Amino acid sequence: MKKKIHPKWHDDCKVTCSCGNTFTTGSTLAEIEVEICDQCHPFFTGEMKFVDRQGRVDKFKKKIKKAQKQKAQKQKQKQTKKTSQKQKDDKSYQDILREAKDEIRQTEAKTKKK
Repeated sequence: MKKKIHPKWHDDCKVTCSCGNTFTTGSTLAEIEVEICDQCHPFFTGEMKFVDRQGRVDKFKKKIKKAQKQKAQKQKQKQTKKTSQKQKDDKSYQDILREAKDEIRQTEAKTKKK
């Protein structure tokens, strides 16, 4: 085993829960703060309660909204790209008339030469 690469081990790590319960265990950290423990967890206590200490649900909702906005922007970009390509492919009425007049002139010029 290599020396001086392993973290320091604390046999007396103090774990503190948000409900106020404390206990000691072994860890690489000196102190740990948890939001739920066996004394307040709904599975062990039988109580139904919602735990959202650091606004994780709000963070998740913000992430979802941001993803939906990005998806909508991508779809809008694809749509504008399609319409711009379609506009390039579609000829205007004036362009069609010009081409028709040019063809008529060319055929008239050929018939005059004969």
